[in-house]
Amino acid sequence: MNAIPQVAARPREEAAATVSPAARWTVAEVEALYQLPFMDLIHRAQQVHRENFDANEIQRSTLLSVKTGGCSEDCGYCSQAARYNTDTEREAMLPLDEVIAAAQAAKDKGASRFCMGAAWRGPKDKDLAKVSEMIRAVKGLGLQTCVTLGMLKDGQADELKEAGLDYYNHNLDTDASFYGQVITTHKHADRIDTLGQVREAGIKVCSGGIIGMGESRRNRAALIVQLANLDPPPESVPINNLVPIPGTPLANVAPIDGFEFVRTIAAARITMPNSFVRLSAGRQEMSDELQALCFLAGANSIFYGDKLLTTGNPEADRDEALFDKLGLRPI
Repeated sequence: MNAIPQVAARPREEAAATVSPAARWTVAEVEALYQLPFMDLIHRAQQVHRENFDANEIQRSTLLSVKTGGCSEDCGYCSQAARYNTDTEREAMLPLDEVIAAAQAAKDKGASRFCMGAAWRGPKDKDLAKVSEMIRAVKGLGLQTCVTLGMLKDGQADELKEAGLDYYNHNLDTDASFYGQVITTHKHADRIDTLGQVREAGIKVCSGGIIGMGESRRNRAALIVQLANLDPPPESVPINNLVPIPGTPLANVAPIDGFEFVRTIAAARITMPNSFVRLSAGRQEMSDELQALCFLAGANSIFYGDKLLTTGNPEADRDEALFDKLGLRPI
């Protein structure tokens, strides 16, 4: 019988505390996870998951684009980049009453967190004031709040914290060594800097990546390492499966194998045991069976609703039917 590759166990208490340099994950260790027999990897991920969460509970978030299109960045996957010829039109910021109505509808359908996204390189101060007003209104409905606004300038994270923001989303997207093949208008280090400002302001971090952009398995392992070695790791880790958008540079990238995607979910769960791992973009294209494997591998959060910024998402009725089949219940 072949020996199963082993990596050092991480005590549960360590994940919530400062991670010492000796305890940090390496790319070789995460690659070893990917190389485990599939059943062994899923078993290990499920064990870690059950040690830290109720295995039958799912956190549900709803995502609303409050300002769509016209972004100056060149992210190769994004329909909202102004330089690409896509079907996404530039739109003004939504009025406050529409945001409140969408948040109330999300709450009525079972969402516990309401996320608001704006297509900016980073917010201007006058725009941040409007977003802060949205945050206060959504908090008043009893929902957790999250925003994704791009890169932040000094003091802006503090303003968001004062408004009551719970989470700030800023994905690393991909491994630092692959980053320049996807985005050239800013650097991977700029994203790390924004996450640092968010942490210093006392806001929880939501940060993950996109899988299936043409990266290698080593790139995927390195992305997981970069997330897991943040101090502390993100409280929420969205794992997106690329949705190719016509008109973008990544429109014709071949889809990633489903089992490789599940392995990535499992690696995220094992290396970030106390984080919510969110099954994010690309879920509409997944079968119920593939989604179930992702939940078995440790995903315990989803975006809930028929749209994610500009891409489709499974309808709530389909999700409810799947959760009934699996015996999953909302947090």
